[in-house]
Amino acid sequence: MTDNGTTSPARGTTAGWPAAWELLLPARMPVRGRGRALQTALREAVRSGRLAAGTALPSSRELAADLGVSRGVVTGAYEQLVAEGYLTGRQGAGTWVAQGAPAAAGAATTLFSEDDRGGPLDLRPGLPDLSLFPRAAWSAAHRRVVARLPHRAFGYPDPRGLPVLRAALAELLSRRRGVAADPDLLMVTSGVAQAHTLLGLVLHDRGERAVAIEDPGSPEHRGLLAATGLTAVPVPVDGEGLDVAALAAARVRAAIVTPSHQFPAGVAYSARRRAELVAWARETDALVVEDDYDGDFRYDRAPVGALQGLEPGQVAYTGSVSKSLAPGLRLGWLVAPAEILAAAAVRKRTMDLGNPVTEQAVLAEFVAGGHYDRQLRRCQRLYRQRRDALVAAFAAHLPGARVEGIAAGLHAIVTLPERYGPPARLLAAAAAAGLRLRPLSDYRFAASDRAPKDAGAVSLVVGYAHLTPEALTAAVRLLAAAARDAA
Repeated sequence: MTDNGTTSPARGTTAGWPAAWELLLPARMPVRGRGRALQTALREAVRSGRLAAGTALPSSRELAADLGVSRGVVTGAYEQLVAEGYLTGRQGAGTWVAQGAPAAAGAATTLFSEDDRGGPLDLRPGLPDLSLFPRAAWSAAHRRVVARLPHRAFGYPDPRGLPVLRAALAELLSRRRGVAADPDLLMVTSGVAQAHTLLGLVLHDRGERAVAIEDPGSPEHRGLLAATGLTAVPVPVDGEGLDVAALAAARVRAAIVTPSHQFPAGVAYSARRRAELVAWARETDALVVEDDYDGDFRYDRAPVGALQGLEPGQVAYTGSVSKSLAPGLRLGWLVAPAEILAAAAVRKRTMDLGNPVTEQAVLAEFVAGGHYDRQLRRCQRLYRQRRDALVAAFAAHLPGARVEGIAAGLHAIVTLPERYGPPARLLAAAAAAGLRLRPLSDYRFAASDRAPKDAGAVSLVVGYAHLTPEALTAAVRLLAAAARDAA
C-alpha cells in the first residue's frame, strides 16, 4: 500500500492477484521473523479460502518491493509453502495457489500430514502418512460387510475377536512374517498397546514383578508395564540386538523386544543373537514379547522372519495396522501360547468385552480380498522414495552426516559430525527454526545418557514416512541452516 492508501501499480498488474491483497498480508512486517510472518499470513489466507485455488501470486521481486523486504524472504516463504502443498509453481512460470490446497479448519490431511504433534516440520518418528489411508476401498468394504452381517453378529463378540478375522490374520502372519499362527491362539486387540497391557496383567497374575526392555528403546514400554504393576529393567542393545548376557544377569523371566527392526536403533537382530535369546527363554521358562511394529516394511533386504516362528511356546507375537493403515483404527493382534492367550482373553473380557464387530469384519474382508497386500505394496513404494529423498537431502545439505537403519521401517538414525555444533546448541537452534526433533538420547534409560552433551556428535531419530520428498528436503535444508548457526 502506498502512503496515500492506494494500491500500488505493481500489485494490480499480477493476473488473478486480488486488489484487496493488503487484507491478506501483515500491514507492517516485523523486524525479526519476517519470513515466518509472511508464511503464516499466506498460509492462513489459503486455508481460509481468501486465496482460492489457481490464484496467481506476485513475483518474488514485486512482493519484496511492496513489503520492503529482501527478495530472499519472499522466495523462502514461497518455497516453504510449495513444500507444504499450499502453493505450486515452476521456474519462470510464476507461483499460484495449488489445486487441493488445505482449506479451513476440518480440511483433509495435507501433504505433510499435519497433526497435533507440532505441524509440518515435525521430524519425530511414530506416524505413517495418514493421507494414504484407503478411504474408498475401506468405505466400500464397510458397506458390504454391514449389509451381509447376520443380526446375531451385532451382539457381544468373542473377546478374542471375530473368527473370520482371526483366520484371515493367521494366514496373513504366517505368509508374510513366518509366524506360527493358529486362529485359536490369536486374539484381536486394540493395537499393540493393549496387547502389551494384557500380557503385563497376565505376567503380574503369574507372580512376575519385572520385565526386561531394550535400551535404547520405546519409552511407551516402561509406561505400559508400570500401569500393570511391573517394573521395567533396561538391558543394553548392541549391533546384533539385545545383550543376552546382560539379560540373564538381570534375573527376569520376561522381556519385550523388537528383533526385526530394533526401535529406535534400526538394527535387525543377528541369527546368533536370536538363537541366544530363544535359548535363554527355554532355559529359564521365560516369555519373550515380540513387538513387530513395522515388520512389513523392507526395502534393501529380504524380509526378516518373526522371532516367534523359532519358538512359539516361549514367544508372544504382537502387531497392528497402525503403520500400514492408520493408528486410529485401534486394530492389532496377539499370538501367544495357549495358557497365556486364555488368561489374556479373560482380562480382555473384563476390560472392554471385545473390539467393534464392524471394524473387525471390514479388516477381515480387506485381508482376504487382497486389499491389505496392495496397501502394503503402495506404502512400501512411497516410503522407499521418501527414505531415498531423506538420504539424498542429508548428503546434499549436511555433508558428513551418517544415515543408518534405512534398510527397513519408517525412521532412520542420523548422526551429525561434531563440527555442526554441540548437541544442546544444535537442538536449540533447530527448535528455534521450527523443527521438531528427537535425539537418540531421548530413548535411552540411563540418566547419564539422556541429556545432550556439551561436545560430540548428536544422533537424531528421524521419522520420514509422514512427509513428502519435498517436505523432507525443505526440513533438512532448514536443519542445515540451524546446524551452521550452532557451529
